[in-house]
Amino acid sequence: MTSVPGRRSSTFTRLLRHGFTDPSAAERLLDSPELSAVRDDPVLLEALGGTADPDLALLGLVRLLEAQTGATGRQELLDTLISAKPLRDRLLGVLGASEALADHLARHADDWQALVTYEARDLHPGVTEFEHGLAEATDTVSLRVAYRRCLLSIAARDVCGTTEVSETAAELADLATATLRAALALAEAAVPEDAALCRLAVVAMGKCGGHELNYVSDVDVIFVGEAVNGADEDKALRAAARLAAHMMRICSANTVEGTIWPVDANLRPEGRNGPLVRTLASHRAYYQRWAKTWEFQALLKARPVAGDLALGEEYVAALRPLVWQAAERENFVADVQKMRRRVIDNIPTAEVDRQLKLGPGGLRDVEFAVQMLQLVHGRADTSLRSGTTLDALGALATGGYVGRADAAQLDHAYRFLRSLEHRIQLFRLRRTHLVPEDDADLRRIGRSLGLRTDPVASLTREWRRHATVVRRLHEKLFYRPLLDAVAQLAPGEARLSAAAARERLVALGYADPAAALRHLEALASGVTRKAAIQRTLLPVLLGWFAESADPDAGLLNFRKVSDALGKTPWYLRLLRDEGAAAENLARVLSAGRLAPDLLLRAPEAVALLGDGEAGLRPRTRAHLEQEILAAVRRAEGAAQAVDVARGIRRRELFRTAATDIIGSYGTESQPVEADQGALVDLVGGAVSDLTAATLAGTLRAVVREGWGDTLPTRFAIIGMGRFGGHELSYGSDADVLFVHEPRDGVDEREAADAAGKVVAEMRRLLQTPSADPPLLIDADLRPEGRSGPLVRTLGSYEAYYRRWSLVWERHALLRAEHVAGDEELGRRFVELIDPLRYPPAGLGEDDVREIRRLKARMESERLPRGTDPKLHVKLGPGGLSDVEWTVQLIQLRYAAHEPGLRTTRTREALAAAHAAGLISADDAGILDEAWVLATGVRNAVMLVRGRAGDTFPADPRDLAAVGRYLGYGAGHAGDMLDVYRRTARRARGVMEELFYGGS
Repeated sequence: MTSVPGRRSSTFTRLLRHGFTDPSAAERLLDSPELSAVRDDPVLLEALGGTADPDLALLGLVRLLEAQTGATGRQELLDTLISAKPLRDRLLGVLGASEALADHLARHADDWQALVTYEARDLHPGVTEFEHGLAEATDTVSLRVAYRRCLLSIAARDVCGTTEVSETAAELADLATATLRAALALAEAAVPEDAALCRLAVVAMGKCGGHELNYVSDVDVIFVGEAVNGADEDKALRAAARLAAHMMRICSANTVEGTIWPVDANLRPEGRNGPLVRTLASHRAYYQRWAKTWEFQALLKARPVAGDLALGEEYVAALRPLVWQAAERENFVADVQKMRRRVIDNIPTAEVDRQLKLGPGGLRDVEFAVQMLQLVHGRADTSLRSGTTLDALGALATGGYVGRADAAQLDHAYRFLRSLEHRIQLFRLRRTHLVPEDDADLRRIGRSLGLRTDPVASLTREWRRHATVVRRLHEKLFYRPLLDAVAQLAPGEARLSAAAARERLVALGYADPAAALRHLEALASGVTRKAAIQRTLLPVLLGWFAESADPDAGLLNFRKVSDALGKTPWYLRLLRDEGAAAENLARVLSAGRLAPDLLLRAPEAVALLGDGEAGLRPRTRAHLEQEILAAVRRAEGAAQAVDVARGIRRRELFRTAATDIIGSYGTESQPVEADQGALVDLVGGAVSDLTAATLAGTLRAVVREGWGDTLPTRFAIIGMGRFGGHELSYGSDADVLFVHEPRDGVDEREAADAAGKVVAEMRRLLQTPSADPPLLIDADLRPEGRSGPLVRTLGSYEAYYRRWSLVWERHALLRAEHVAGDEELGRRFVELIDPLRYPPAGLGEDDVREIRRLKARMESERLPRGTDPKLHVKLGPGGLSDVEWTVQLIQLRYAAHEPGLRTTRTREALAAAHAAGLISADDAGILDEAWVLATGVRNAVMLVRGRAGDTFPADPRDLAAVGRYLGYGAGHAGDMLDVYRRTARRARGVMEELFYGGS
């Protein structure tokens, strides 16, 4: 193939394209005499490229051809290979995945014929078919050859995807059953006199008993023996022990054909120190008196497989009732947990990161969690009593013992991890559960699992992802409240080892695992009640933190709260007894900076998280005013009163933020709020009501200190902008107008001085630096703006608006609403401005042009420099300003004749415009969607960064946190930005038509 100039380069490139990593060696193999007849056949190269390791598959094929006896045998193999796709896929698939089976085929050149037939019965063989395949074995060597021939067919179906992983595991268990029967038959044939003395039952345990065996695994068994009629029991048991030992040697001994697998009887009573074979009565007596919890757990998978099957069934029937009583034992769940931790602690440090079976997030986590739940709940529910992990998991989900979503994730992860384990073992048919470190091995395994694009990185990523899911859900299942109630969970038994914690922190996405580990050590160390409860909670809390964009912050904030409240009895009870409270706390602490900052200034507010829906539901304005005014009456002076009012405001801001976060993230007990608009309205209304109540309390405190019960002038506060529209965000200023009216007999100058002092003192007290967030009062929308007086009489407002008001002021008055102070004065102010904001004749053309000019000027002058306009949610195209000005123009033009438009709230006015036929349903929907999304982004930015902002954050972690709040998973921040741009672009199109378009 290299003699023609340029040919090598072309073939070399083609081989690379088909997945060969050593094209030069592959060219030499393709040039070998054995492949001369087919080396240019594109079918062969395509098929080789589809294998896990094309280089390995090609080498194995050449070796198999070399092993054929004569040219006729080679030609028959080649003809069948090229013409029969099923054989081609199975044979090359095995050769590309298993060096050991390639060696077997090279030694037994005719065994490839086992892959030719493709009958329906070949798709799902059982014990009977495998017994037939082993029937001709007469000694240990021929048994191994026959075993490998059967294994060849299982592997072929596996690598070609004909069977999925649970079916492959069941077939391997059935082959093991047939092999144990064949080995026992050989042992009995060797010593027939022993066989005549006893009945011997072989009971499979572990994965073989559970019908979920690996390619290479110890086959765990227990032996039960009885004397035949008239035989001496001691002699019979000795004979049974000899047969059992011989059977074990037949399976595990090394021969010229290697070994099959070890047969392990160490799960028997007393382990290695106990007799190999016991009578049924002896087994029953041991389990009734001496067995430990783990021994009952092991019996979950007991299944008679060989020898006297009737005796095996008697054994299972006798011990089954004891299995389901195990959960009633004292410290049952704690014992199971302790055994699992012991397994992890015994893993060599150098292997813990690569342990697929025993390590954190490995197969054993799934199996232990499922088995514990089976033992706890299988006492009363017989549907849970399956020995197969995935079947049992499905039954637990069906019965409601495991959430369906959790069960589905565990099922998917377990199947992936078992597939990975199978592929690792299949390569050399060696018993190992370590993920290899060599890139070539990882590449082969990744390709065999269908990960063809960057298989090494993809495999590592998928493995870590599934391991993280398993570990998180394993701990979640172990500590769920249901187990507390049913099995009396001991809280102090959930300690994390430092090594396991560090590895898990990295897998969960912690950016600074060293710092996180220090927090864990501080939280979980010690013998106090606080440490014991936190050790119980930490595993599941870590999983909840990991679902956020900043798990490091979640853990740090939890430590701060714990340090502040850890000795408080009610806090410990809250964490111990209120599962929802712990999850709510985890969500709040890891969602951003605002809520933790509010909480840490007064950590006792954490109690709100455990008070059910009532604790998280924002309080009404009436309730808030009642509490704040009562506190003002008790306070000694205005400063103290306003301090109390600001403390209440901080607590209620935290309550609202927590409700917002939990509604956005969702918890086990509370699903994600599907209606983002409802959540936006809830926040806007709650913060606006809280601001109004705070202003009312501050006004009362200032008046009380300076003038007693009665101010010389009536005084009212009018909410403007987002405040008047019930649309405040967490960081919004309070836009207001102040209006007063002298009481009868009071001099106007005295009244004006009093009103001015009230305003100045309110602003000072609400902005004084303290542990509580300030409330900034903005009165710039008053007549004459910053040049005009802060407070005016009602008559002054009337005179100004009659003579001097501009169209922008009428526009601003659309949001005006009385929020605090004298209600009668507030009502009269609203009556005064109604004709201005809802003009009976609508707007003239000059006014419409002026509003459009003002909007265009704002777009060009107020947008911050360097900002991407398309991502500015307030002033950018399709942002809040576009929607609100469009709606407000409709209000100015038509509200005089459409009462539904006379509202200060944007969404209500938009709905009313649609109801009045002033805007189509599609356009209303587009504008509403854009407004809700933009408002949600503003709320998210404040929650995440702890400060207000109208653009998406530049920091990747903050951007991801905003995405999580808006429902986008990890790695999907780009999708969020795309959706925002698309939504805003559509809204801008509607705005240009309705605002700038026709008259």
